[in-house]
Amino acid sequence: MDLQAVAAIYAFAVKVLQIFAMLFAFGLVVLVLYVVYLYLSDIRQTKQAIRRNFPVLGRFRYQFEHLGEFFRQYFFALDREEMPFNRAQRSWVYRAAKNVDSTLAFGSTRPLNQPGDVVFLNHPFPTLAKDAVPPKEVTLGDGVARKPYTTRSIFNISGMSFGALSVPAVTALSKGAAKAGIWLNTGEGGLSSHHLAGGCDIVFQIGTAKYGVRDMEGRLSDEKLREVAEHEQVKMFELKLSQGAKPGKGGILPGVKVTPEIARVRGIPVGEDSISPNGHPEFHDVDGLLDMINHIREVTGKPTGFKCVIGNSDWLHELCEAILRRGAANAPDFITIDSADGGSGAAPQSLMDYMGLPLNRSLPLVVDLMTEYGLRDRIRIICAGKLLTPSMVAWALAMGADFVNCARGFMFALGCIQAMQCNKNTCPTGVTTHNPDLQQGLDPMDKAERVYHYACNMEYEVGTIAHSCGVPEPRRLRRAHVEVINERGVPVPLTSLAPEGKPKAVIASDRDQI
Repeated sequence: MDLQAVAAIYAFAVKVLQIFAMLFAFGLVVLVLYVVYLYLSDIRQTKQAIRRNFPVLGRFRYQFEHLGEFFRQYFFALDREEMPFNRAQRSWVYRAAKNVDSTLAFGSTRPLNQPGDVVFLNHPFPTLAKDAVPPKEVTLGDGVARKPYTTRSIFNISGMSFGALSVPAVTALSKGAAKAGIWLNTGEGGLSSHHLAGGCDIVFQIGTAKYGVRDMEGRLSDEKLREVAEHEQVKMFELKLSQGAKPGKGGILPGVKVTPEIARVRGIPVGEDSISPNGHPEFHDVDGLLDMINHIREVTGKPTGFKCVIGNSDWLHELCEAILRRGAANAPDFITIDSADGGSGAAPQSLMDYMGLPLNRSLPLVVDLMTEYGLRDRIRIICAGKLLTPSMVAWALAMGADFVNCARGFMFALGCIQAMQCNKNTCPTGVTTHNPDLQQGLDPMDKAERVYHYACNMEYEVGTIAHSCGVPEPRRLRRAHVEVINERGVPVPLTSLAPEGKPKAVIASDRDQI
């Protein structure tokens, strides 16, 4: 091959390389423009907080989640194995909140042989749509409080304080709750303008530190109680004894989350850790508890009850006997039972993992005890603790609860991805952070719609379970409609594991007959 041919080949190769370089440069420019386009579209949209806070990169989350459906046969299937909430549970909440199709194909991934799981007993003649009715109204504080509270809601927003949650999160919850006709519990952090923004019904929680209703010495202030009660939206007061994340220990809000506004609402210094006492210093027995409840109800004129995790149950017998001794008018208007299943707040692992009774033990214990002492119609039962899907809520109603509260389910509705950053001010979705850069990903108006849809779809599907069991509305569910899988993987009647409680007079009559 002569030099001329070599030169021609070289010249051709150079031209090819130049063309490839031009194409590469053009492709690089197109790629950069495309990434810029994705970035701009991500930061402008308000539907997905992850994409808004982490433009472009955040898209991979949804792609991986979608691809996982097709690669599940090659890798571990974790639909029902993750803790504290598995993928199947979170996926249902996400679909309900987005108001998209919640049906599935190819059968359930639930094994139906795990001890403790529940199954509902369908009736051969289910309730027809024309015979279905809304949940019946329930009144709290009737004949006792000057302003009793009547509602038909079955599923409400549990206590999450302003401080633990961000401004846009509280605002979205308030607006969504108002549209859904459910109540919003303030948590122990006091009442802010963001709670009131939506116009929803509010349950004001009084923690051991009395945030929002405390005087300069940290004691309960009647004047501030009256100020809170003057808000028409505030329907009830809840005295918190303990919570599921940390029974026996008070609330913990790290100083990094104590902003000037939160400090003002709570009545504490800015930037300092907000540590609540582990108990109320004003009382140390059931009579003191009843005195405090009656005092709050008298000052505010509104139904008043208490919240606790059940552990030792002897004090509940003492409480009921004290109520009978003092008169039913001195009873709490409701008891909120929290399950020892942890929560979104900061807590010592020793308490979160090992302290208190789970709801499947504590709920029937309290319901049956109130029945035994003849107080079931006087004291309403509210329960909370990982009840974020229709089956869980239906189980609680069948067990005897009047209402179900949920916190983390509504966090998922707001966009929470279970990143486990709730106590670090680094929540990537803006739900539990006061970092403005992360908060801007959570659009309150869009998330309010998701809160509304989640609550409505929950009520609809709990109603579907009730109708399949042959009753016209959810509050007609009973333990006889449920079976529980035992240690051999076989369903057994719930009534055999937790028989319905009987009043003492009936128990005595049964004993006489024997």
